[in-house]
Amino acid sequence: MTTPVVTRNKVVSLIYAVHNQKGELFEYRDLPVSYVHGSGAELFPKIEQALDGHAIGDRVAVQLSAADAFGERDPQLTFTDDIENAPPELRRVGAEFEAQNAKGESIVLTVTRIEGDKITVDANHPLAGQTIRFEVTVQDIRDATAEEIRNGRPAGDLPTLQ
Repeated sequence: MTTPVVTRNKVVSLIYAVHNQKGELFEYRDLPVSYVHGSGAELFPKIEQALDGHAIGDRVAVQLSAADAFGERDPQLTFTDDIENAPPELRRVGAEFEAQNAKGESIVLTVTRIEGDKITVDANHPLAGQTIRFEVTVQDIRDATAEEIRNGRPAGDLPTLQ
């Protein structure tokens, strides 16, 4: 029996850790998430390229520049308003809430500063502007179904990378 490897049109399940620019753990996922390799839909391209040809159990570390990951910080995504316009539950640094942008897309805003009667929120991803490191471990590999290939995402119960 041939050992399966990560190639185009395979459903790949993985666990991962993301480290910020300072090397601090930002996110850790120990429950496998899945994607269709080669679909380009749910994984940063450089991570997908680095996984190509790897087998179950392989661990791959990839460093991504801001341009290859969450982009540069956009100062236009930071907003300051009167604190009285914010609901009481959001009047603390670190509070997050979901809103829609002008295109109707969901975005997460985080309260980053409170000074006097002003509150500042930021819609940039917390890792925007940073060089980050992903550590990915391949947990499972299987052939994608025709529907999964067509949709560019796995079916079933496993969470995806969205």
